[in-house]
Amino acid sequence: MALAINIRADNESAREIERLWNQVAMFEAEPSMRALGYRPHFTFAIYDGPEIDEKTAWETMLAAVTGERQLRIVFKRIRWFQGSPLVLWAEPEADETLARIHGAISAAIDPAHCRPHYRPGAWTPHCTLGTGIVDERRDDAMAFARAFDRSIEVLFDVVDCVAFPPVRIIAERKLLS
Repeated sequence: MALAINIRADNESAREIERLWNQVAMFEAEPSMRALGYRPHFTFAIYDGPEIDEKTAWETMLAAVTGERQLRIVFKRIRWFQGSPLVLWAEPEADETLARIHGAISAAIDPAHCRPHYRPGAWTPHCTLGTGIVDERRDDAMAFARAFDRSIEVLFDVVDCVAFPPVRIIAERKLLS
């Protein structure tokens, strides 16, 4: 069981990302994001080992967001992480708050305990749209991503600590509006 600390959109604005989940699901064998039973989010860190417990992860998240307010994030591009399976994700416009929160978490918990893709210098802020793009739909999925020409604004209003799989919310707090 892994632990993750996140900021999620727990409001009506998340529907725009969820609509993209439905579109991206066409490229998957099964809809990966709907299957999570969890709202659109950014993950700041994932911890697999027993070195980081739920209390430590949650207290670190709370300290990292002290004084932070709800985050309004704009997405104008869809990108992908190479691999098999291909992963599609919405790219946020540059936001110093996301970077600041990630930095505070990394300063509080040794990044060596975190999965490599979430460590400083490797972490890419992203809102995942689909994690199971099947190889035979890979080109179609990348064409879909390249053709995206909209602007979506989403309000990220809740921070949390979750255990997974399956996703189980351990603790959560709504950010000030």
